[in-house]
Amino acid sequence: MTDPKAVIALTVNGEPVEVAFAPHKTLLEVLREDLGLTGTKHGCELGECGTCAVLVDGKPVLSCLVLGLTCAGRQVRTVEGMVRDGQLHPLQAAFADLGAAQCGYCTPGFLLTAEALLATDPAPTRERIKEALAGNLCRCTGYLKIYEAVELAAARMRGEDAEPAPETLYGN
Repeated sequence: MTDPKAVIALTVNGEPVEVAFAPHKTLLEVLREDLGLTGTKHGCELGECGTCAVLVDGKPVLSCLVLGLTCAGRQVRTVEGMVRDGQLHPLQAAFADLGAAQCGYCTPGFLLTAEALLATDPAPTRERIKEALAGNLCRCTGYLKIYEAVELAAARMRGEDAEPAPETLYGN
């Protein structure tokens, strides 16, 4: 006997999709296994690491804790949806410019969580950035480059002619 499938319609990365999946699946599983969007990473499965963060209706959620069924009719954005017209999102570019991603496993969650922050606060303080990203863990870095990348992206998104300071560049 096969498991019954649930079918929902939602918007993923700006595109309407209809997906069929086992009703017990989390949004993380639906994204990775049923939609082939593997940019969202599988971490702790406990909601403690932030690795699986995506945006649902513009707000960061831990996709390992959300049932896929609850996303019917919702807008979901994954790291794959950050690139527009072949151009990296300013956050992605700043992370690359500053070497803010070490192994990169946690980076999609950081990027999307930071994107949600900058959507509501285009000029966050360092403390506000730390607070917003507190649910995202990285085992490779001391977080400084990540905070600096968010600050650089915020400045660029505000239209400032911002370049990384030479001492913040990767490898220095």
